[in-house]
Amino acid sequence: MIITSAKPLEEILNLLKDEDDIFVIGCNVCAAKLKTGGEPEVIEMCRQLEKSGKHVAGWALPTAACSIRSYKSLVEKNEKITEAGCVLVMGCGSGVSAVASVVDLPIYGSNNTLSLGGSSGGKLLSDQCVMCGDCTISKYGGLCPKSQCPKALLNGPCGGAVDGMCEVNREKSCVWTLIYDRLKRIDRLDLLYVTHAPQEHDVK
Repeated sequence: MIITSAKPLEEILNLLKDEDDIFVIGCNVCAAKLKTGGEPEVIEMCRQLEKSGKHVAGWALPTAACSIRSYKSLVEKNEKITEAGCVLVMGCGSGVSAVASVVDLPIYGSNNTLSLGGSSGGKLLSDQCVMCGDCTISKYGGLCPKSQCPKALLNGPCGGAVDGMCEVNREKSCVWTLIYDRLKRIDRLDLLYVTHAPQEHDVK
């Protein structure tokens, strides 16, 4: 699940200040679950845009904004897109890019893309993965220190944690405390005795 947050309406209106005949595209997967681009949010966005003096040509809710088959598939959802002067995508950055790849109009995004996450036990989990392309999560009991440790430490905690809370963000549990607890529960504390090579951070 891609974690997004909605931009303030003022920021969206500023993005669209020179645009009209706006077509709004939501996302019925991640953004719908996060309430940043499902049907209720798309309808409310259309209402707010109209209230602000903008003309909304129409809207559509594909299954996933990041998986658009073609321009024709959007026309099939709502042919009013053919009358649009621009498109506002209520999804993640990937959704905005996917729509841009098939629509030859100015494209705008209404959300900020925050992280790759998920949900478990009714709880939203953010910062679960940084999509580094070199996954070592199995060495840490299924928790990724690259994404959940602000210092991306691969060989244990920094020593700054207090009562199991991160020294950088006191509202968040230190992922190394969570890794230790998890490995202890599954009887794999031996994994903590393995020293991992530092990450390479190529500067280009």
